Amino acid sequence: MNGLSEYQLALIALGAIGFGIWLLVKGGDLTIDSAVRIAENSGLSKLFIAATIVAFGTSAPELFTSVNANLSGFPGISVGNVIGSNIANVLMVIGVAAVIAPVIIDRKAVRVDTFVMIVATIAMAVAVWAEILPRWGGFAMIAAIVGYVVYQYNASRIDVDEEEDGDELPGNPFLLVAVGIGVLVLGSEILVQGAVAGGYALGVPEAVIGMTVIAFGTSLPELTTCVAAARKGQSDMIVGGIVGSNIFNILSVMAVSAAVKPLIIDPSFVYFDLPVVLAVTAVFAVFLLFVGRIGRIAGIALAVSYLLFNIAQYGGVAEALTSN
Repeated sequence: MNGLSEYQLALIALGAIGFGIWLLVKGGDLTIDSAVRIAENSGLSKLFIAATIVAFGTSAPELFTSVNANLSGFPGISVGNVIGSNIANVLMVIGVAAVIAPVIIDRKAVRVDTFVMIVATIAMAVAVWAEILPRWGGFAMIAAIVGYVVYQYNASRIDVDEEEDGDELPGNPFLLVAVGIGVLVLGSEILVQGAVAGGYALGVPEAVIGMTVIAFGTSLPELTTCVAAARKGQSDMIVGGIVGSNIFNILSVMAVSAAVKPLIIDPSFVYFDLPVVLAVTAVFAVFLLFVGRIGRIAGIALAVSYLLFNIAQYGGVAEALTSN
């Protein structure tokens, strides 16, 4: 059998990427909906659901994709996925949600969560500068996320919302969560392999693939959730979901990836991607702690910034290719 041409390989890779993203979105939706149903039946508050259950559910694609990429020998995709997803969560997801409807922030309610997000981002920066996240660092981060979830649970018991009757998914929610996770595993495998093959066919480095294509694809559950929340005027679900997701991406996704196999980090992240995620996190923290509102103009600015970020990523690749 003759080998496939670069064009044929690129087409197959694009098809795999599209199918993988579709599976991730469907698996993420099923996981989130089922987990929320479990949480509501338990009488937990919306804040707990947004910052923990929903945040972890929407971060599940990043978790499976990053762990799978690291075990497959592509740590650049694993790290790039976390950094790129946190950038996409703020610039793209919050930006699009704010364009649909202004995001109103309860500054007092998210104070601790914002602090945890800042500390987690600093911890990630230290690992990137050191060019490695060892197993003990991964386990330490996992311990931190457990403590965060315990805090959120205790806080949710102080002011528990009354249960509201609504449309429920048919079937056992625990079984549906298991099915959703299975779909996420399959989707992450297809997405990683498709993205790597496509990147190699087009001459794109794996770090850039992780920062853009995979980060965007695995951020689609957050985008879908936040757009739906924006249409319903649920700003607390948007803010809690994104802050929680950014925390989980670092203290869960990156941590578990390192716990199963030491995460070797490409030094190229230090020069552009790390400063961007630090700046984006800082701007987001200012809105959370001091401004208290993200309007449509700010939302447009965030979304445009994400577009420019991706142009800069591929512009650097094109420049490198033409110089060789």
